[in-house]
Amino acid sequence: MPVTKGGLVPAKLINLNTGEEVNFMFNPNEYSLSKSNTWEAKPQKGKNIPAQEFKQGGVQSLKLQLRFDTYADGSDVRLHTDMIWKMAAIDETQKDANSDKSRPPLVAFQWGKLYFTAVIKSISQKFTLFLPDGTPVRTTVDLTLDQAEDTTDFQPQPVASEPAATPQVVTSDSSQRIDHVAASQTGSASNQRAVAEASNVDNPKKVPNGTSLTVPKK
Repeated sequence: MPVTKGGLVPAKLINLNTGEEVNFMFNPNEYSLSKSNTWEAKPQKGKNIPAQEFKQGGVQSLKLQLRFDTYADGSDVRLHTDMIWKMAAIDETQKDANSDKSRPPLVAFQWGKLYFTAVIKSISQKFTLFLPDGTPVRTTVDLTLDQAEDTTDFQPQPVASEPAATPQVVTSDSSQRIDHVAASQTGSASNQRAVAEASNVDNPKKVPNGTSLTVPKK
């Protein structure tokens, strides 16, 4: 699994057309979500304020800044950021059959429970450190993503299922009556019938020595 330079699970940007991913070298320090709706003021005679008539809902916008740094290995930092620019460019394979026009791909910003399906509205990049030959090795990328699907942004995380409990097996003897086994293993002698059924014992009061008694787990 990819990790950031701090050893954390990285946030990432996913090209939903191709499945290509850009894992961030550093997780964002912060991000912001905003949304605006369109209302129209309608005059009201004899009133101090106009009536507000709802016209349409606006998209959510997500803004964040990403940092990339390749100074340690001396490689061109654009090797990590060019894929983001590609996600903002027109994808000729995504052509509308009616208009015969192409568009940039849908993308998804994923970090923890946040999964934001969007389009890249704007992108800008600032280079702040260079090698002697001019190769950029440190940069920040500012992104604005506009919501593309009317769905909840926060996805529930899968809950790991508990492993099946292994039944306890006890061998009966003169001191291990089935009601004693039930009391010691389940906390109640009244559970002897459950022990008997799990052990294929017909009569709980007549259990031969050496019989393997299975204690079912809750």
